Amino acid sequence: MKTVMVTGAGRGIGRGIAIGLARAGYGVGLVGRTRRHLEDVADEIAQQVSDARLVVADGDLVHADDVRDAVRTVEQALGGIGLLVNNAGVIEHGETDFATDDVEDAWRVVETNVRGPMLVAHAVLPAMLARGEGRLLQINSGSGYTRMSAYTGYGVSKGALARLTTLLDAQYRDRGIRTLDLAPGVVATDMTAAMPVHADRAEWTAIEDVVALVRAFGDGELDALSGRFVRAGSDSAASLVGAAHRIAAADARRLRVPTYGDDDPLT
Repeated sequence: MKTVMVTGAGRGIGRGIAIGLARAGYGVGLVGRTRRHLEDVADEIAQQVSDARLVVADGDLVHADDVRDAVRTVEQALGGIGLLVNNAGVIEHGETDFATDDVEDAWRVVETNVRGPMLVAHAVLPAMLARGEGRLLQINSGSGYTRMSAYTGYGVSKGALARLTTLLDAQYRDRGIRTLDLAPGVVATDMTAAMPVHADRAEWTAIEDVVALVRAFGDGELDALSGRFVRAGSDSAASLVGAAHRIAAADARRLRVPTYGDDDPLT
């Protein structure tokens, strides 16, 4: 029985993932702050998938009690959580460099985008470890891996999320846990519509491409890439499976410090 818990499922990318996985036969736990949005998505799924297994759990994911209650609700309703999609996240109100940014707003972004996923992962892991199997997927961003001229808090938060992915893989791979960072590209959502950097964008990543990679990971097709980074719109499940050996051999697609040669003392 395939089950998934999607955070931030009431809107945007989370909504698209929830709908796509329900269509693929997953039991879906829809989690987020605004119950009305979650129930709207649940109704939409129910209209499309006659035998859909759905549960709604609202709460603020930076509050540990809310997270524990949401995870308990989803686990009880679906009989367990096989796949966690940590999707909920925010970005700064202003598109600017760090010195001119509101540091409190940047910290709001870091807290939401790091504390939330850490709390949710911590809450779902015990049952996964007890079963000896589970998959944790972080909706990340290229911002966590590349230099950015704005949105410092967002970049910091996504870099931290990438490190969480690698650490959970290192700690629990031998106990059946698989992790993945997935950058969704630039999907047309309320968040991206409010970002000046995308004001003139004509091409967007299709939500179907995001769903395809999430489903492939949930189905176990990308287990060989545990602890690494993939990007919708650039990668496909087939291309990643085909390149998996090369990725592992080069220790590619993960955060690390490259050395300057064989004589580098950090080797």
